[in-house]
Amino acid sequence: MSDSSTLSGLNRWIERLLAAILLGGQVMVHVLAGKIHRRNTVEQMALAGPASLLIALITAAFVGMVFTIQVAREFITLGAGSAVGGVLALALCRELAPVLTAVVLAGRVGSAFAAELGTMQVTEQIDALYVLKTDPIDYLVIPRVIACCLMLPVLTVLSLLTGLLGGLLIATNLYGISQSVFLDSVQNFLGLWDLFSAPIKGFFFGALIAVIGSSWGLTTTGGAKGVGQSTTTAVVTSLLAIFISNFFLSWLMFQGTGSAVLPGG
Repeated sequence: MSDSSTLSGLNRWIERLLAAILLGGQVMVHVLAGKIHRRNTVEQMALAGPASLLIALITAAFVGMVFTIQVAREFITLGAGSAVGGVLALALCRELAPVLTAVVLAGRVGSAFAAELGTMQVTEQIDALYVLKTDPIDYLVIPRVIACCLMLPVLTVLSLLTGLLGGLLIATNLYGISQSVFLDSVQNFLGLWDLFSAPIKGFFFGALIAVIGSSWGLTTTGGAKGVGQSTTTAVVTSLLAIFISNFFLSWLMFQGTGSAVLPGG
């Protein structure tokens, strides 16, 4: 009985994942056709951006501080204390800022998308849109996708700056690394591509979060219980998609040999 239930749940998850991929394709086609509800888009941008800003910045600040604590002691022991700022900047730009900001947005915004659209689905409000000759993709999904794609890169950049500030406070106050040494290290380590990689990742992660959250909401069945299950599964699936896609994006952006530290690397 348990094995049958697990297999049934897996099949249902695969079906919904395929539906999410199909929805992503439909969104691209509709956006290229210019079918965008501006008012809904602005409302969703406020939800995905300013309303999520504080928790994203708090997360980034403490991540930057913790990372500095872990790195500074070891680097100072090895006589490389001047490299602490640069290592933190690379870690934040390439991985920590985009991934952790996306995780925050998946938990806060992706879950809201799934819950809201799931409730609309089980209460037949989606069917009412069809009766009114309104496409739910245009009216509900595309504004959420655009909002996440635009706001997550902005949040990522702000999180990057906040994480660096947190690391700077720890490095100067706890480990005696001067502010000028820390900032010079950041400038020497970071390249232009490193700075661009963070918002690029944020854009892709935003699309994943919005499409998965919306798709899981639109395929909800089973009343209130189904809404709760869709919300939970949407967040888990979004996190998996973020981590898996991050591997491929990192491989495409930073594969091969070379060094961010050495000149010409």
